[in-house]
Amino acid sequence: MAKRDYYEILGVGKSASAEEIKKAYRQVAMKYHPDRNPGDKQAEEKFKEAAEAYEVLSDQDKKSQYDRFGHASPGGGFRGQGMNMEDIFSQFGDIFGGGSPFESFFGGGGGGGRSARRKGSNLRIKMKLSLDEIANGVEKKIKVNRLIRAEGVTFKNCVSCGGSGQVRKVVNTMLGQMVSATTCANCGGSGQVLDHRPPGVDSSGLVSKEDLITIKVPAGVSDGMQLSMGGKGNEAPGGGVPGDLLILIEEQEDKFLKRDGSNVFYDLHISFIDAAMGTSVEVPAIGGRVRIKIDPGTQSGKILRLRGKGLKDINGYGTGDQLIHINVWTPKKLSSEEKAKLMTLKDSPNFQPQPDADEKGFFERMKEYFGG
Repeated sequence: MAKRDYYEILGVGKSASAEEIKKAYRQVAMKYHPDRNPGDKQAEEKFKEAAEAYEVLSDQDKKSQYDRFGHASPGGGFRGQGMNMEDIFSQFGDIFGGGSPFESFFGGGGGGGRSARRKGSNLRIKMKLSLDEIANGVEKKIKVNRLIRAEGVTFKNCVSCGGSGQVRKVVNTMLGQMVSATTCANCGGSGQVLDHRPPGVDSSGLVSKEDLITIKVPAGVSDGMQLSMGGKGNEAPGGGVPGDLLILIEEQEDKFLKRDGSNVFYDLHISFIDAAMGTSVEVPAIGGRVRIKIDPGTQSGKILRLRGKGLKDINGYGTGDQLIHINVWTPKKLSSEEKAKLMTLKDSPNFQPQPDADEKGFFERMKEYFGG
């Protein structure tokens, strides 16, 4: 079954602000909250679906990635249906608690006093890619040092909040008693504190471990683009939700080809003899070399187009072209013998410039190739 569009799930447009997205999620989550729909599996799935949509659209990096790729996200995709109810209340419980309607309807705190477990921190790495790797997409295995929960570590309920992750205060007012809830400063909202810490483990119960992670990079990425792998960052203390792994793409400059969007350019230098008589030459291309034909009488500045020999568009809008700019090479020095031979042709009418009336100038050619 095809997954629904995240914007459709929350009922917002792509131009919605962060606050509008948060408000829309809160409304949908309130409607399908499990405390309001006990035993309703369909409502529970819609609640999870809304949380999945909000997890992506509330994160600027993930939102940008989703706007580019949709559900076909690179790098392993979004967290998706792997989110369980604990994950949802861990990450987004603050949206329901702290004076929200759930406080009065259900006794507070986002669903029956569930503690809001922490989310681990994100990891950021740089990945260098060649033009060929960008053109075809690539799968790479990289080693990443992540913080994970150490063996032998144990936790216990926080004495300050009793394991709820929140500290409640009751204030008497003219209108009656008002209840407020704030995140517990002692446990950071996790509801747990470190009980036993083996040697070499930090104060959060985490230890650094090298993990081998497989990253699938789609074809057509560009320099500066950031990919995201949900749940591949640092783990959180007390078994919370892991952070994400953010991959910044660095495009390595190719020795011969220059990139412009989905097109690639190559400067080809040929001799005057080859330009006049015509020839065939091999030129660098993505994935190897290709042989092209140079017609007799080719003028310097002519641009040849190899359709479909560029890069795939990351948004699926086809494949670019390779554009070959012809440069007719003029010798800088001539021998006496060469000069004598050329002088015999100097006054030949065929060697006088005779541009055709329909011969396009440089700017006209560039305008045509770029669709101006």
